[in-house]
Amino acid sequence: MSYASNDEIRGVLIQAGSERVLLPNATVAEMMSKVPVTPVDNAPAWLIGEIRWQGWDVPLMSFARLSGQGEDAVVSNNKVVVLKALGGNPNRPYLALLTHTFPQLIAVPRDGLLADASEETLPKGVHMRVLLGEQSALLPDLDALEAALDEALPVN
Repeated sequence: MSYASNDEIRGVLIQAGSERVLLPNATVAEMMSKVPVTPVDNAPAWLIGEIRWQGWDVPLMSFARLSGQGEDAVVSNNKVVVLKALGGNPNRPYLALLTHTFPQLIAVPRDGLLADASEETLPKGVHMRVLLGEQSALLPDLDALEAALDEALPVN
């Protein structure tokens, strides 16, 4: 059965620690691998550092560490997903998330994306858990990610 484009939601699945994370495709600016990372002094453990991308110093976050879903070791073959920041700060238009596997583009039928209400308390930085068929994924709270960045690494 085929679905019309408005009957499906396009997304990008990444692995963050022990969890899969579903990102809205419209927020993804680029997916890269083997990106040099510059550490940030006195940063929380979830703020891996910064990467240089398109002339910007883009903060690189470990969603797994921020949300308490495990560790993301920084190794030379990690993948990075650069996201468009939605908060409107012209000095930080992008942020990046670390992942170990290459991001997977998916199209989910609107009626196939179901909220999983089995958790009373969601992890930090998580908007909701969703079911994609038999498997679950976390939908990040992008506003909360940007707020955490603004607190840890203020920009004017």
